Amino acid sequence: MPCCHADFALTPDSDKAFTVGMPTFTFGAGCLAEAGEHARELGLARVALFTDAMLSRSAHVDAVLASLKAAGIGATVYDEVVVEPTTASFQAAARFAAEGSFDGYISVGGGSVMDTCKAANLYATHPADFMTYVNAPIGGGQRVPGALKPHIACPTTSGTGSETTGIAILNLTEINAKTGIISRRLTPTIALIDPEVTATLPRSVVAASGFDCMSHALESLTARPWPRRLNPARGASRPVSQGANPFSDGLATEALKGVGKYLVRAVGDASDMEARTEMMYAAMLSGIAFNAAGCHLPHGLSYPVSGLARDFRLPGYPLGKTLVSHGMAVVLNNPSVWRYTASCCPERHVHGAACLGAEVRDIKPGSASEAGEVLAGRVIEMMRAAGIPNGLSDLGFGDSDIDALALGAEPQWRVIRNAPKDVTRDDLRSLFSAAMRYW
Repeated sequence: MPCCHADFALTPDSDKAFTVGMPTFTFGAGCLAEAGEHARELGLARVALFTDAMLSRSAHVDAVLASLKAAGIGATVYDEVVVEPTTASFQAAARFAAEGSFDGYISVGGGSVMDTCKAANLYATHPADFMTYVNAPIGGGQRVPGALKPHIACPTTSGTGSETTGIAILNLTEINAKTGIISRRLTPTIALIDPEVTATLPRSVVAASGFDCMSHALESLTARPWPRRLNPARGASRPVSQGANPFSDGLATEALKGVGKYLVRAVGDASDMEARTEMMYAAMLSGIAFNAAGCHLPHGLSYPVSGLARDFRLPGYPLGKTLVSHGMAVVLNNPSVWRYTASCCPERHVHGAACLGAEVRDIKPGSASEAGEVLAGRVIEMMRAAGIPNGLSDLGFGDSDIDALALGAEPQWRVIRNAPKDVTRDDLRSLFSAAMRYW
C-alpha cells in the first residue's frame, strides 16, 4: 500500500493548521499536597476523589485529602475504579458522579483511574446514552457538547500520560475489545505530577507503563503527518490528535531519550529515584505529544490482544482474573509494526532508535529494511532486559487466533488510519503473525 509520510515544512496554508491543547501542570516532589489550593482557586467546594481500592489506603490519597481538608473543601472518595476499565465500571462511576452533584473532580491513580474520572465527569455533566460519545464506528462518536467540571489529575504511574490527554479508554464488553472516548474537553484542568509516588510501584507496572510511554512517543514520531490527515477540519472541530507535527516531534524526541536511558534502570531498581523520576517526566512529555499527534498501529493492534487474552496474569496487577496490561499489549506489537512502517519514513525510525540508545552510524540512509530493523531490534533488546514476554505466543495466542485478532483490530480505525500507510485486513494478519515471537 502507498506510504503517506514525508518530512514537512511549516506553511501559512490554513488547511495545514494544527491545534495544541494541554492542561496546566506542576511537576515536582510533594505537589500532591497542593491539590486543595488548586481546588480552591478553581472555586470548588465539594469534589469527588476517584481512586482504586488499593490506592485508597495509600499516603498519596491521604496527602490529597489532607490538603483538601486544610483548604475547607469537602471530598467524597470513590474507590471502585477497576484496573483496565470496562463498560460496567465506567457506567457505575458515571452514576456515582451524577448522584453526587459534585462541582469538581480529583483523580489519584494510574491511567485507569484518570480515564474513569474523565468519563464520569462527562456523563454526569452531559448525560447521554453510553454509546453516544464512544469512538466511531463502534459508538456514535458524537462531539461533547460543552465544557466539563474541573478535574485535577494526580498520576501515580509513569507511562499512560492520561493526565495530559483528552482520551479515556475502556474495554467495551459487548465486543470484548478496547475502545475509547476522545475529546479536547476531557483533558484534565490541572495535572499534579509528583515523581516520588513512583517509589512504591512494582517492577511489572513500571515496565508495562514505561513501554506504553515509549510507544506513545514512537507512534507520535511516525504517525501520518498533520497536513495529510483526512478531514483536518477547522476551529473547534479540529480533532484532538492531528498527526505528526513539529510540536509533537520535539516532545516525542525528548521522551524517547529519557526512556532509552532510564526505563530498564527504573524497572530493575525501585530505589533508583533518578530513573523513576525521569520516567515520570518522559510519560508526561509523551502524553502531550501523542495527544497532539495521535497513536497508530501499536495501539490499534493492542486492543484485541487485551480483549481476547485467555488465562494470563501479571504479577503486580489485581489477582483472580485474566488481565493483559495495556502497556504490555502495546509493546508486544511494536517490533512487527516498526519493520512494517519503516518504508514510509526510514529517517524517523532511525531517529527513534537513536533516541532510545541504538547504534545507528552504519545504517544506510534511506534503507527501509535497516531502519525498521534497528528500531525493532532496540525495542526487543529493552523488552528482554525488562522481562517482557516473548511475543503474543507467551500470552497464549497462536496462529489460530490471528483472524480473530485482525477482526478485532479492524474497527479501531481512529488510530489505524493515523498510521503512515494504509492498512488492509491482510496487513493486520501479517502484523499479528510477525508479533507471535521475537527471539
